[in-house]
Amino acid sequence: MSASVSVLEIHQEMDRVRVEFHGLLAQASPNDLARASDGTHWSNEQLLFHMLFGYLVVRNLRIIVEVFGRLPDPVSRAFGRLLDSLNRPFHVINYWGSRMGARVIRPARIGRLFDRTIASLQRHLDAETESALARRMHFPTRWDPFFGDVMTLQDVYHYPTQHFDFHRAQLTLNQKD
Repeated sequence: MSASVSVLEIHQEMDRVRVEFHGLLAQASPNDLARASDGTHWSNEQLLFHMLFGYLVVRNLRIIVEVFGRLPDPVSRAFGRLLDSLNRPFHVINYWGSRMGARVIRPARIGRLFDRTIASLQRHLDAETESALARRMHFPTRWDPFFGDVMTLQDVYHYPTQHFDFHRAQLTLNQKD
C-alpha cells in the first residue's frame, strides 16, 4: 500500500462517508436493518456497526503505528507476523464483536458515534506532520484485504474508507421483503 491518497482526499472521503452513513441510517426501516446483508453472516444493522468499527479501530491503530513506526523494522515485521498467526481468533472476535456491538449501540446512537469518530480522526489527521504520516509498520495481511504488508500512518487513515466502501456494497437496504 502506498500513500497515493492525499490528506485532503482522505479528509474529503471521511466527509462523504459521514453523509452517506447518515443517509443509510435515515432510509433504513426496522425490516431493512434486520435483513441479512449480501455476502456476510451479519444483518444490515450488524454490518453498519462493523462499518463504523473500521473507523473506531483506526483510533487505536494510529497509536500502534506511532510506536512500531519508531522501532527497528524487524520488530515491526515480527509483530505483523505474530498478528497474522492469530487470524482465526481475530475473525471470531471481529464477527461476534459486530454482532454484539449492534445490540449495544442501536441505530439512534450509531450516527452520533460515527460523527464523533470521524471528527476525532479528522482532527488528528490535520495535526499530523509529514514525517508522522510517513511512519510505517508491518500489518497482518490475513486480517483484512485492505491491510498491506507495510502501511504508513497515512495509509491507516485511508483504510476505514476503503473498508466502508467495500461493505457498503453488501448492504441490502430498501429491498422488498
